[in-house]
Amino acid sequence: MNDPAPVTRPESVSVREFFDSFKDMLQMELLAGEQGLDNMISEKSLNRPALAVTGYFKEFAHKRLQLFGAGEMAYLSDQTAPLREKLLNDVFFKKIPAVVVSRGLPVDDLLLRIADRHQVPLIRTQLKSKDFSAEATVLLEEKFAPRTNLHATLVDIKGVGVLLRGASGVGKSECALALIERGHSLVADDFVIVTLIGDRELQGTSKELNRGYMECRGIGIINVASIFGIRSVRREKRVDLVVTFVLWQPGMDEERSGLEVETFEILGRKVPHMTIPVRPGRDMARLVEVAAMVQALRVMGHDSAKEFSDRLIEFMAKEKKDKKGEA
Repeated sequence: MNDPAPVTRPESVSVREFFDSFKDMLQMELLAGEQGLDNMISEKSLNRPALAVTGYFKEFAHKRLQLFGAGEMAYLSDQTAPLREKLLNDVFFKKIPAVVVSRGLPVDDLLLRIADRHQVPLIRTQLKSKDFSAEATVLLEEKFAPRTNLHATLVDIKGVGVLLRGASGVGKSECALALIERGHSLVADDFVIVTLIGDRELQGTSKELNRGYMECRGIGIINVASIFGIRSVRREKRVDLVVTFVLWQPGMDEERSGLEVETFEILGRKVPHMTIPVRPGRDMARLVEVAAMVQALRVMGHDSAKEFSDRLIEFMAKEKKDKKGEA
């Protein structure tokens, strides 16, 4: 099965968004160049302008955040004031998005003035260069990652992220509510933002506006954390399994053995998929709970359907051999 939802691939991220999102995490403070906060970062890697501050600009990665570490700052401080001003002006003239000074190093008035003049944000972090570079690269990867929006509900069932799909009114939210009552967690209800992180895993979350809220038909909007406690809500979760609810119809095909493993494609990644028919009297929450545990066992190398099939084949082979012996 394929996901028809449109895919968004951000081509750039504003310095303002980067700074506001990760200010506390990366221990950043804005020193100058506030007018340039809407400058765009067009590449997810950082650049150490060691050669650029000496005046060599061939292959200069001007679209990236520029990280000034101890080496760059020491070199600049060793230069005369006129030469230092010229070198800095040459770097800032390349329309770089922003400059980050690491290790909480002191910044002189000249650098502050040049940042304001060129409208390039000058940011200082308390982190070491290698730590800031590693953390910021991962965070920028998330910002640049392809994403899509799904009409679904995402829940965390004992560490397994289960995406519940189905037509409107089929019972996704009611099933999620029953799962929350049993101690599991809600990630997103009705609208799930799925992001492909590092081309490896799919991560789901909700909009900030409706995080922790659910719509229950006949009751209205409820605050899940207020009713069931803070542990009943998670900010994000990896998508490990997709479960699609379909209304049961007489004569429809239903999976009976579990030997055939379906997949559902999201952002080019195939996720294990199960289809569960909905009909009166079925405990959908219990079925989804079991489906999540089955998936967890499969990840650990235990496939109940295959194990039973192997036992059945072994039994049939043994029975056939015994009959031959009797003959």
